[in-house]
Amino acid sequence: MKFNEYPDQDMLAIEVANEIAGDLKTHLLHHDTVSFAVAGGTSPGLIFDDLCAADIEWDRVHVMATDERWVPQEHARSNAAMIRKRLLQNRAASAQFLSFHVPEREPEDVLAELESRVVPELPLSVLLLGMGEDMHTASLFPGAAGIEAALASDAPPLAVMRPDSQPEARISLTARVLDEAIAKHLVIFGEAKRKALEQAMSLPPEDAPIQAVLSEASVHWAP
Repeated sequence: MKFNEYPDQDMLAIEVANEIAGDLKTHLLHHDTVSFAVAGGTSPGLIFDDLCAADIEWDRVHVMATDERWVPQEHARSNAAMIRKRLLQNRAASAQFLSFHVPEREPEDVLAELESRVVPELPLSVLLLGMGEDMHTASLFPGAAGIEAALASDAPPLAVMRPDSQPEARISLTARVLDEAIAKHLVIFGEAKRKALEQAMSLPPEDAPIQAVLSEASVHWAP
């Protein structure tokens, strides 16, 4: 794990956007397409605002969320909505987006269908992760039902998670898929998340799922 500290969130956003753009361009030198999995929530928005203007062959970039809340794409809590609004703009509007939510279906009913679309994109070329103060990443929450299976080294690409702390079911990339990404970036803001990350280093993955995906990752922190 490589820890990078920045004076403020704006500087972090600029630098991380540049690094990710470089990762994408490097991968495209040797591959026809690049798979790019990104966190939802609030943390990546500033990065997306800069990254979407990068001079990349975006039509060769396949974007997916690391996880998705089981809500319609127009819902305020939809990760897809945030990704479309903040990342798939400007030059990045030509990127292909793989949505995990299927209207009027239950996540368990479409899991196999979604996995058949994810598998050709593996290993992920570039990954942008976030982390909660409870040390969850994607939708891998400490103590959630099914967390052991989602953390297993032989886990399938996707897992349905129903954390008691959350109002809706979620589909998440599993720890194996996240950890096997070729270029990995974790972005965290604030002292509370920095302390949580430090604490995670001494805990088992079941209690701190972020622990399972940090090998060879670049961690980016700003107050």
